[in-house]
Amino acid sequence: MIIHTADYSASYPNVRKCPQNEVPEYAFIGRSNVGKSSLINSLTGRKKLALTSGTPGKTQMLNYFIINKEWYLVDLPGYGYAKLSKTKRAEFRKMIENYLQKRINLQCTFILIDANIEPQEIDLAFVNWLGESRLPFAIAYTKIDKSKNPEVEQNILTFQSKLLEHWETLPFEFRTSADKNIGQEEILNYIEEINEKYFSWLNREAKSSKKNK
Repeated sequence: MIIHTADYSASYPNVRKCPQNEVPEYAFIGRSNVGKSSLINSLTGRKKLALTSGTPGKTQMLNYFIINKEWYLVDLPGYGYAKLSKTKRAEFRKMIENYLQKRINLQCTFILIDANIEPQEIDLAFVNWLGESRLPFAIAYTKIDKSKNPEVEQNILTFQSKLLEHWETLPFEFRTSADKNIGQEEILNYIEEINEKYFSWLNREAKSSKKNK
C-alpha cells in the first residue's frame, strides 16, 4: 500500500461519538512511551501527524486520522501509566474497552510492544484479554534497532513463549523501527489485504440489498 494522503480527522471522548459510517478502522495502542506516535508518523510518511511527546499519557482521546480517504487509523490512549490518577486510569480503561468491544468498523488492533525490555505483565494481560474477547489484533514489536540484536531477539522470544502458555498459535506479528522504517511496508500490506476483503464484503451486501428490494 502506498500512502497518498494522511490527515487528522477528529478526536472523540468515547465510542458513542465516533463517526457513523462504514469506513474500516485500525487501532494502535500500547503502554505509554512505547513509540506509538513515532510508528504512526513513520507508517504514514508524515513527521507530525501524531504528536510525539516525552510526557506519558499525552493521548487522552480516540484520535482519528483518515488515510487515503478510505480508512481510519485510530490512535488510542496508552495504558499502564502509573502517574495518572486512579480515576483517570479507570476512565481511559473504560473508554478503550468500550471502543474495542463495541466498534463495528474496527478491523484490527495493533498492540505495540517495546522489544528493548523484558515482557511486561500488563502487556501480556492486555493481549490475553483481547484474545479471550475474540477481538482481532496483531502485535507490533517497536524500537528493534535500539538494542543489540541478541537482546531484542531474546525479549521477543520470551514474550512469545509467555503467550504460548495460553495460546496454541501466535497472533500476527511485525517487527518495527520508526527511525529506520522497518516493518511499515508489511503492516500497510496487511491492512490493505483486510481492506480488500472488507470492501468486497460491503459490495456483496449492497448488491444483495438491491436484489431484495
